[in-house]
Amino acid sequence: MRVEKAGRDDWRPIADTLADAFTNDPVMSWLIPNGSRRPAALRRFFAIEAQAVALPRNACLVASTAAGVVGAMLVLPPDKWRTPFSVEARNLVGFGQAFGRRLGHAFGLLTILEHEHIREPHYYLPFIGVRDGVRGEGVGSAMLKSLVARCDAERASAYLEATSPDNARLYRRHGFVTRKVVRPLGSPPIELMLRRPS
Repeated sequence: MRVEKAGRDDWRPIADTLADAFTNDPVMSWLIPNGSRRPAALRRFFAIEAQAVALPRNACLVASTAAGVVGAMLVLPPDKWRTPFSVEARNLVGFGQAFGRRLGHAFGLLTILEHEHIREPHYYLPFIGVRDGVRGEGVGSAMLKSLVARCDAERASAYLEATSPDNARLYRRHGFVTRKVVRPLGSPPIELMLRRPS
């Protein structure tokens, strides 16, 4: 397995990987309660997030084997963590197709998380995911090690929102500390986690 910086053309395997990883995520299951449409909806959502938001910032990571991409980490560099309104507006139809009647909940959740977001310079990791078939084999840890090494070299903090207890445990092993637990609009608990450079 190798971990490397993602290129702009990697958006499709990134979207597929993250959709697979988040199919049973508590928060995504709350936002897209119809399990039969969730995989396709997540692929649409993560395609937008990868193509329009994260990959243009040139900091995302992918983990690959001979079989292809098995892990993906969307990364936004310091002072680039907000999604520009122009990007949201251009992709409103795609977001609507992804979240359907729950689009208001999705944007409401995003607004609350943005309000809680730290304001100091940091790397923001909005989504980290590993394909179901290789979960537990160190793929997530390999991507996190690469990112935290970059943060330590640059003396930069890293910030993320953990949407499941299992994910939060993984992040704690890599130095992240829970600042606060929130439940926006009645969602499942989300841990807001920060890692300072060591």
